[in-house]
Parts: sequence; C-alpha cells; structure tokens
Amino acid sequence: MERRNLYQPFEVKHQRCDSCPLEEHTHTFFELVYIVEGKGLQCVNKHVFDYREGHLFLITPRDCHSFDVHTTTAFTLIRFSNIYLDSYRLSAEERRRMVYILENASHRPGCVFRDASDQLLAQGILEGILREHLDPKKDGEELIRQLIFTLLVIVARNLTPSVYQIENPVSGVRSLDMLEYIQKHICEPEKLLSGNLAAKFGISEFYLGRFFKKHTKETLRQYISGCRRRYIERRLTETDMRINEIVAEMGFTDESHLNKFFRRHTGLSPGVYRLRHTSSSGEMEGPENR
Repeated sequence: MERRNLYQPFEVKHQRCDSCPLEEHTHTFFELVYIVEGKGLQCVNKHVFDYREGHLFLITPRDCHSFDVHTTTAFTLIRFSNIYLDSYRLSAEERRRMVYILENASHRPGCVFRDASDQLLAQGILEGILREHLDPKKDGEELIRQLIFTLLVIVARNLTPSVYQIENPVSGVRSLDMLEYIQKHICEPEKLLSGNLAAKFGISEFYLGRFFKKHTKETLRQYISGCRRRYIERRLTETDMRINEIVAEMGFTDESHLNKFFRRHTGLSPGVYRLRHTSSSGEMEGPENR
C-alpha cells in the first residue's frame, strides 16, 4: 500500500478526477479533503460512505483511505503536519487540545460538519484558499496559511463531540516526530546525520534506516532530499534570495554543490527553475510532472 509524505509544513492541491478509483493509501500528515463538485464513495478504515459537493473530510496519519469516483470530481486537498501548528503562538494546552482533537476525531467517518452555519462559513474560507492558490500573480502564501488555521478552528469545533481516547502506538508517534524534526532542521545538515538522528530519538543507528522506511515507505535519504528540494523551490519562487544566499542558508559547500543537487532532483538548474516558474501563468511544475 502506498504511504505518502509531506516535505513542508503545509501545502494546497487542486485536482479533478474522472470516473475511476483512487487507490487505497495512507499519509504521514493530516489532510483535509474538500469536495468542490462531484459524487462518489470514500472509504476510511474500511468504513464506506457517500461524498458529494460541499463535504469536507479529515484524514489523519493513522487513517487508510481511498475514493471511488462516480461522477467527475474536483477535490481541494489541504495537507499539514504538526510543524504547521507550531508556527502559531498557541499555549501548550491550546496546542495539545487542537492536536488531540485532530488526531482522534476522524475515526467517526463522514463529513466533519455538524453545524450548518459553520459549513457555510468554512465553504467561504475554502473558496478563498483555492482562489489564492490558483492565482500565480498573487503572493498568497501567508494569507493561505492564516486561512487554513481559521478553517482548522472551525473543523475542531465541529469534531469535538466525537472525540474519544485512542492510544497512539509509540513507534508511530516517534516516526511522525522524526519527520517534523527533519523539516524544522532542514537547514542544519549536521543534525540530520543518521548518528545524530538515532541519538535524538533513542534508536540504534543500525536500525534507524529500517525503522524509517517501515513507517514512511521512503528511505531517510530520500525524505531529507525531498524536504531540501521543496525548501529550495520555495526560496526560488517565493523570495528574491540570490543563489549564494540559499547556498549559505542550506549549508551547501558552494553553488556548484547546490546546482548538482537541484539538477539531480528536478532536471533543471536553480536559475532556470526560477525563470520558468516566474514566467509561467500556470501551476508550478514539479519533477513528478516532467
């Protein structure tokens, strides 16, 4: 079964699917799935239920889910990790409560909305997120980040009645903590050496690689490279930083080292990637689409 990873604190995707099944898979992150249009079936942890326009679903890192698309469906996908919540100055208790609700409430299948007025409010926020995401001329990253958090507050309010205690497997929690640690310290290569990661998380260095792949379906090296690539892409497309400044920030030896890394993972030099993105009116082209 496919297990998908996230290489940044949050991301927004919009996709349209014809009448075909979307295969069963799991995540190492949270995902909000909003049905812009279309009808079909969703399966979460062997529970099957109808979906239709206006439904919003929360998928947690523990959930296994799939879609059976009956009529052409447009999805807005909002993915985020705990590191995204850390970007807000929540008190320890507020953060604990938010994470607890999000981790434990989705095991009741179906649309998250229990209140009709909250559903209307959330739909307006979701439309705003999608509008900002699809307009390449706007610098909407910060606005999207704020809108997602507002949406999560509404989601948590609607999910609270269905929360019940579920114990997390220790190994699963540790693997998610490791992903967040890598994202937080992606500019500090020394901290991401296998020996240092093993010591940080109390795992034998000999077993670390096997442990990581078991829980993420990727090697440790693949995940770190993916995080570095996404970080560099954001620096190239969302800032005016010079290449040598990105080199210094990311801890590369020199520009040649960064160029080799980026070409190996995208097929483009950083300069060409920046030029193609800023001159294009469409969505950013990822290496998986080339």
